Amino acid sequence: MQFDGKSVVITGAGSGIGAAMARAMAAKGAKVCVSDLNLEAAQSVAAGFGGLAVQCDVRDEAAIQALVAQASKVHGDVDIYVSNAGLGKGDPSHAASQSNEDWELNWQVHVMAHVYASRVLLPGMIERGSGYLVNVASAAGLLNQIGDAAYSATKHAAVSFAESLAITHGADGIGVSVVCPQYVATPLIGLSDADADRAANLLTADDVAAAVITGVEENKFLILSHPDVATYAAHRGKDHQRWITGMQMLRAKALQEFGSISVSSFYKLV
Repeated sequence: MQFDGKSVVITGAGSGIGAAMARAMAAKGAKVCVSDLNLEAAQSVAAGFGGLAVQCDVRDEAAIQALVAQASKVHGDVDIYVSNAGLGKGDPSHAASQSNEDWELNWQVHVMAHVYASRVLLPGMIERGSGYLVNVASAAGLLNQIGDAAYSATKHAAVSFAESLAITHGADGIGVSVVCPQYVATPLIGLSDADADRAANLLTADDVAAAVITGVEENKFLILSHPDVATYAAHRGKDHQRWITGMQMLRAKALQEFGSISVSSFYKLV
């Protein structure tokens, strides 16, 4: 799928990877709708290239329907939808310690938001015989994020749903990509581009956006901005017990090095 002239919607695009993708896709000639829960942030990003800004709470199916309707009215039928909004809470203590409310929040944002978008977009895309769905998951969806069980579980579900979309609708002319970045310097984990400059395995949001652009243009299902993730996933598949042992050792190392489990510090260990 090429971007020039295409109508694109990106959720969670007020900052971080979403904002970087919005700018990169606009630079490719796309008509971009920047959506975020924070309208001011979305407007700030969209103003940089004359895009459309729409507030949307992706937990609300009706809000996603309204987002698609507004983007379609201004830019035409949505060709590419990037379901990017995400969050991370972390485990307060043990692996089941997050509240029911936080588990539900993770489920709504990381899984149901993809479902809601697909539900409203697929009928039209199937009728037209074209369209592209980009679901942003995480390397945690192929591996695991130590210290955030709800994040890991729902990102696994996001990858699985993207597989179902690709399997079911490839013959309908619909492209599907799932994006699984590892450690990225974004506000989500409190890191900046300056931090990425000092660590080879910590990428910037622009790095991930570039990988997504290439992946969509090449119709790749699995987009890995961090190629090492493929190696880790292969190790996991080959010997799951050994992989679990290795992750236990990594967790122990994090506790020894940092005194606690901090997502913003793990990139220093891998």
